[in-house]
Amino acid sequence: MKCSPPISRSGRFGGAPDADVAQFTQSVSFDWRLWEHDILGSLAHATMLKEIGVLSAGELRAIEKGLAAVAREIVAGKFKWRPDLEDVHMNIEAALTRRVPAGAKLHTGRSRNDQIALVVRMWLRDEIVELSAGLRSLQSALLTLAQKYSDVLMPGYTHLQRAQPVSFPHVMLAYMEMFDRDRGRLVDCFHRLNVCPLGSGALAGSTLPLDRDMVASLLGFVDHQGRPRVTQNSMDAVSDRDFAVEFCAAAALIAAHLSRLAEDWILWMTAEFEFITVADAYTTGSSLMPQKKNPDVAELTRGKAARVYGNLMSLLTLLKGLPMTYNRDLQEDKERLFDSADTVRNAANVMAAMIVNTTVNSDHCRAAASDPLLLATDLLDSLVRKGMPFRQAHHVVGVAVAVAAKLGRPLHRLTPEQWRDIDPAIDASDIEAFDLNTAMARRNLPGAPAPEQVARQIARWRKILAMP
Repeated sequence: MKCSPPISRSGRFGGAPDADVAQFTQSVSFDWRLWEHDILGSLAHATMLKEIGVLSAGELRAIEKGLAAVAREIVAGKFKWRPDLEDVHMNIEAALTRRVPAGAKLHTGRSRNDQIALVVRMWLRDEIVELSAGLRSLQSALLTLAQKYSDVLMPGYTHLQRAQPVSFPHVMLAYMEMFDRDRGRLVDCFHRLNVCPLGSGALAGSTLPLDRDMVASLLGFVDHQGRPRVTQNSMDAVSDRDFAVEFCAAAALIAAHLSRLAEDWILWMTAEFEFITVADAYTTGSSLMPQKKNPDVAELTRGKAARVYGNLMSLLTLLKGLPMTYNRDLQEDKERLFDSADTVRNAANVMAAMIVNTTVNSDHCRAAASDPLLLATDLLDSLVRKGMPFRQAHHVVGVAVAVAAKLGRPLHRLTPEQWRDIDPAIDASDIEAFDLNTAMARRNLPGAPAPEQVARQIARWRKILAMP
C-alpha cells in the first residue's frame, strides 16, 4: 500500500527533512497556544467553502464534529503535538484528516501564510481585551487606595529631592492617567489589527471565488457598524507584522509605567522613607539576614520591563530587512509577542494585588511634607502677588534658604529681624505661606493637588470605573 507523504511536505520533496532541521524549524513547541483560534478560523473557512460549493453540507458537518473532537482532546491534555508536523496548523489539520477524510479539503484556498496572520491577529485581540481589563483592575486598586488615604499629605519630588507638597491621592491619580493612556494605545492597536487577512493565500490571493467578507464577519473582523473589514493587499497581508510591533510598543510603555510605580513602592518601603507598609505576602526575606523584608514583587516588575523592551527591539530588528512577502524569519515573532503579552499582564495583575494590600503610614508622610523648604515656592508666590518681579523674588527666597541653612534653623523659624535683613518687603503676611493646609488649598487649579481638585478627580474616576 502506497503511503501518503506528511501534509507538511509536498510532492516536490523526495523524503523527510533531516531530524536536526525538523527540530530547528518547528514552531509547535510555542505556537500550540494558538490552537483555539486556529480551530475557530478553520470553522469559519470551512463554512465559507461550503457556501461556495467546495464542501458539501455533510462534509462541513463532519469537519465541524472532527474539529470539536480535536478541541476536546487538546483541552483534556491528551493531544500529542508532533514536532515533525512543524506547527499548530499542520498538527490540527493532520489530526482532523485522520478522523475525517473531508479534512483534506479544508486547506483549499488558504496558505499557512494567511492562516498564521489570521490566527495571531485573533489571539492578540483576546490578549488586548484581557490586558485592558487588567489595567482597569490596576486603576481600581490605585483609586481605592487614593480614597482610603484621601487626606494624607506627602512631599512631591524632582531629581529625587523634596520639591513641593502634594497629597497621596494626587500621586495615585498620576498613575491613573498613565495607565489610561496605555489603555487608549491598546484600543488603537486593536482597531488596526482587527482586519481579516484570510483569503490572501500565500501572497497572491486565490483563483477560487472565496467570500472574504463572510469569513471576516464570522470571525468578528467588523467595524463599529458591523461591516466586514478585510485586508486590501494580499502581499502586505501575509507579511505585515505592524500590529505585533505596535502591541509590543504599547506593552513596553505599560512596562515602563509599571516599573515607575514599582520604583516608588520600593523607595517608600525603605526605612529612610517609611511611607508605606506592604503585606508580607508580597515581599520576601533574606537567606542570611533574618530582619529583612524585601520588595521582590516590585523589583521583579521593575526588572521585567527590560525583557519587554527587548522583545520590541527584537521584532523591529526582525522586520527591518525582509523582502516581500512572507519569509520564514516571521516565525520568530511569536515568542517575543507571547512573552510581552504574558509579562505585562502578569505584572499588572500582581501589582494591583500588592497595591490593595498596602498600608500608607500617614504620620510619616505628613512629617516629611511638613518640611518648610517644600513651601519656599509659596513664599516666592506671595512676594510676586505683592508686585515683586519673579526673578527678584526667586533670588530673595534663595537668599533666605541659604541664611536658614547657615544658621541651622528651619526656614519658617527665621525671626522678623532676619527676614527684614534679607528683604524689607517680606512681612508677616508672607510668612503665612508656610501654613501647609493653606498652601494645599491654594493649589486650586485644574489638575493641581488642592483637596477640591483631588476630590473632583476621584469622583471623575469613580464614574469612569463604575465604582461605588
